[in-house]
Amino acid sequence: MEHASMSLEQICAKIGDLDQASGELAKQRLERLTKPPGSLGRLETLVIQLAEITGQPLPRIFPPGIAVFAGDHGIVAEGVSAFPQEVTGQMVRNFAAGGAAINVFARQIGAKLDITDVGTAADLSEVEGVRQRKVREGTGNFAREDAMSRQEAVEAIAAGIESAARLIEEGAECIIPGEMGIGNTTSSTAIAAVITGRSTEELTGAGTGLNPDARKRKAALIQRALEARKPDPADALDIISKIGGLEIAAMTGAILAAAARRKPVLLDGFICGVAAVLAVKLASGVRGYLIAGHRSQEPGHEAVLEWLGLEPLLDLQLRLGEGSGAAVAYPLLESAVRMLAEMATFESAGISGASSPS
Repeated sequence: MEHASMSLEQICAKIGDLDQASGELAKQRLERLTKPPGSLGRLETLVIQLAEITGQPLPRIFPPGIAVFAGDHGIVAEGVSAFPQEVTGQMVRNFAAGGAAINVFARQIGAKLDITDVGTAADLSEVEGVRQRKVREGTGNFAREDAMSRQEAVEAIAAGIESAARLIEEGAECIIPGEMGIGNTTSSTAIAAVITGRSTEELTGAGTGLNPDARKRKAALIQRALEARKPDPADALDIISKIGGLEIAAMTGAILAAAARRKPVLLDGFICGVAAVLAVKLASGVRGYLIAGHRSQEPGHEAVLEWLGLEPLLDLQLRLGEGSGAAVAYPLLESAVRMLAEMATFESAGISGASSPS
């Protein structure tokens, strides 16, 4: 399987520049379609980006592939989540049974779904439909110790590379990373604080449903943990190993692998956005391959979107994760590519174009 066996350094080196020539051809075709110039707004800029990403003047983005990763977080021992840790494993079983939101939306958009246990505390080895790539049984409690070793961070990233590579080999033309991990908004908030320089108080949200007092305690806990761990903002692997999550690292790998194969990456919410930030830290060229599906209700997501320079397609007040918001946004990509490929041009329809002003 191409890319699955490559090292992290090799994958990062393989990420090329966007294909400006294909984007220009897409733009020229847009100008000939039977509509006023620019009248389809962001669908037009979106399809030009998709042409640049794929290197195809008429880009293909179907079928999408959804890569969902599960991992547990030792930080939940500090009371940062409204749900107990065992919910991670229970939800993975729900994914495998086809009963979660991401299953519903995956079926709706005809997506291939790949589920990987990269680090849950549960034994899911007998669950049909869940790939076993467990690096360790949950992270360390980063309030008291590093989340994982640097080598474990690399292994988790490799699991994500493998999942995306597998989906692409099976025909996926667009990658949607998703996650499940009780406690992962805590890890994501810590990472966002390190990279954006914003305060934990500003970035910390309700997660799975914390009340205002619990949210304040969570913000203070994250701040103390950052002071103890001291992750290096310039070193993505240092950040992951000290305060990250195994599923966050795996999503980072999936994003890198998709960019290396010139496939668009449709991002979900806050946690997926943090993985994208880490991927950009590892390979700056990734940035052009990213499309933000939606704006999460988690306050840290806005800071992440700003850092990435992305404007999301949707704002539906979502904060579920799993890749669900990106899957809901995916039909907009389909609309964009269908518009470019299937609309008549002024010439083919025998319609007079706009006259030039005198």
